[in-house]
Amino acid sequence: MGNSGKGRPPLVADRRPRTAKKKPSAKKTSAKRTSSARKPRRSARRRRNPVAAFFRGILGWILRITWRLTLSGTAAVFLIVGLAVFYYHSLLPPVTDLLDARTRGSVTMLDRNGEVFAWRGEQFGGQITADTVAPVLRDAVVATEDKRFFRHFGVSPRGIASAIRINLREGRGPLEGHGGSTITQQVAKLMCLGVSYDKDAWDSEAAYEADCRRGSMWRKLKEMPFAFAMELKYTKDEILTIYFNRAYLGAGARGFEAAAQRYFGKSAAEVNAPEAAMLAGLLVAPTRYAPTNNLGRAQDRAATVLALMHDQGYLTDTEHAAARAAPAGLSEAAEARAGGYFADWVMERGPSFLIRDTTEDVIIRTTFDQRIQTAAEEALQAVLDAKLKPGSKAQAAIVVMSADGAVRAMVGGRKFKGVAGQFNRAIMAKRQTGSAFKPFVYATALELGHRYDDRVMDAPLTINVPGSGPWSPKNYTKDYKGEVTLTDALAWSLNTPAVRISEAVGRENVRRVAEDFGIESDLAVGPALALGTSESTLLEMTGAYAGILNGGSSVDPYGLVELRLLGDAAALMDKQGGTGERVISQAAAQQLIHMMQQVVERGTGGRAALGSREAAGKTGTTQAARDAWFLGFTADYVAGVWMGYDDNTPLTGVTGGGLPAEIWAEVMKRVHDGLTPLPLPAALPGRVQRPAPAPVPAAPAQVSDRRGTIADRVILDVLDSILGAPRR
Repeated sequence: MGNSGKGRPPLVADRRPRTAKKKPSAKKTSAKRTSSARKPRRSARRRRNPVAAFFRGILGWILRITWRLTLSGTAAVFLIVGLAVFYYHSLLPPVTDLLDARTRGSVTMLDRNGEVFAWRGEQFGGQITADTVAPVLRDAVVATEDKRFFRHFGVSPRGIASAIRINLREGRGPLEGHGGSTITQQVAKLMCLGVSYDKDAWDSEAAYEADCRRGSMWRKLKEMPFAFAMELKYTKDEILTIYFNRAYLGAGARGFEAAAQRYFGKSAAEVNAPEAAMLAGLLVAPTRYAPTNNLGRAQDRAATVLALMHDQGYLTDTEHAAARAAPAGLSEAAEARAGGYFADWVMERGPSFLIRDTTEDVIIRTTFDQRIQTAAEEALQAVLDAKLKPGSKAQAAIVVMSADGAVRAMVGGRKFKGVAGQFNRAIMAKRQTGSAFKPFVYATALELGHRYDDRVMDAPLTINVPGSGPWSPKNYTKDYKGEVTLTDALAWSLNTPAVRISEAVGRENVRRVAEDFGIESDLAVGPALALGTSESTLLEMTGAYAGILNGGSSVDPYGLVELRLLGDAAALMDKQGGTGERVISQAAAQQLIHMMQQVVERGTGGRAALGSREAAGKTGTTQAARDAWFLGFTADYVAGVWMGYDDNTPLTGVTGGGLPAEIWAEVMKRVHDGLTPLPLPAALPGRVQRPAPAPVPAAPAQVSDRRGTIADRVILDVLDSILGAPRR
């Protein structure tokens, strides 16, 4: 059927956009993909362990909290450290206020010629700086103590880690032994973290310093901010300057200047490489490596320091070899270590506030003679090496003095090691004197009118002692010589004549004369007084014999001549001599010297003879030979020698006329070397005028008044003049 164009149009679908056709397929594809993607997720959820998921969640939460706390804690630590650094920084004073930190002063002792021979207390040689010390000393300290000193900020983590590793490897705690401290930290420790010494807060300065040097973890933690503060406040050179001045270097030396002066007799600006190495080596252990204690050990330590300096480029191969070939030695005064016993005695004799407890630097001029001291030490060693059996523990002591009591030398025992405070047998050991006491018996007799050639019986004698019964003295030889002169009785050291004389003149008179001559120890009251049963010290006995030499006047042994503060010209105290009041007349003293001269020329003291030089003295041997003495004098010097055991063990085959007399002679020969022989002030036989007989007084003879010191007597004189009291 044809279509003419009329009627309805044919049915034809509307043309749609191509995108519209793609949408359904896109949705289907998306739906398919979504459907296919959801299936495995649902499957995974079904397979996941809910317990594990829970703990994973907890762990994640903990990690997040820890991280936040770490950040907060680190910030807090930095804040605390910063505040601590700021606090310490605000407290740090100028460098010049930190250089001399001693709480005690030093005592420097000069001999009779003005030469230094001993030190006590803490010596400070004067302020030095990192610029004024010898460059080689600066290098030695840095190489030994902190090779990274110029590169760190006060603390060296690498050094601490290395120290902990070494300590653990050697079986110690992490902070025991090596500390890994930088020089800055060491200075912080020397400054005790800014805490000053307070005598009311600490038992002693030693306890304070020990606490400052503790190596605990807490102490290390406190050191760090203090070290940081120092690095901010001071330059590297200023920190070194504090270190150079405050470090303790053994033997009482505080600071490198004092140590250089003490050990080498020169300034720290003048030391050479071996000396610088020895000084730097002391820092690790000042007492152990002090060259005055063990020079060989100090030199070995110095060799280690030299090797470190060489390894770090401070010394060339040639310089290192030269320094190793010529190790450092001690100065003459330090090597001699002379006068240790003498110096201790002077320290005890002076006023405490000026010497032992001084906060100032004190200079003491003394009577000490280094030549005589060396002579005494060498003579003692020579005789004992030749005469004593190897390993013998027998001890000996020597005192040499002038007639006025000026002590020139003192040996307080064998093998003195230069350490102050050892037992000084010359002044501390009270021992029975034996026949060395007899000169005071005869001095009393001569003073009361007897003569050197008067006669006395040497025969058996018995005295009834109240409370003890009969007492019968015997001679050492167990025989008797009959009637003898006083001179013979003393020369042969006969006992019964000495007792007879003592009883005749009165024991109390003998006691008085001995006390007035300076024997301050308690004296026996019985008749055995005449035989030396009382105890005394070697210094007392030598001083008493000096009184005989000087013509019969008492002597106060002394060693201090002048005391002044460092830098002051005026002396705070001085002493011009030790001669005191007269005890016996000069005529009596001259006769006694003649009698004692015969002891050496033909009596028990023959081994003490000095050839053409006149000498006088007396031997002494106590019961069971526990003590042996020889004391005597020439026209120039008085000397005393004691021998015995510290535990009172009897000497074997030793009497006062044996080894002590030989030691005395050897000492005096060396002491008088180069001196012109002079005659003794003795009375010549036949020229002594016999005085009118003097009755034996019933009361003790008042020969002199020794009731107190010069100051006491001055006060008494003033009171007497005011009150009109009679002079006593």
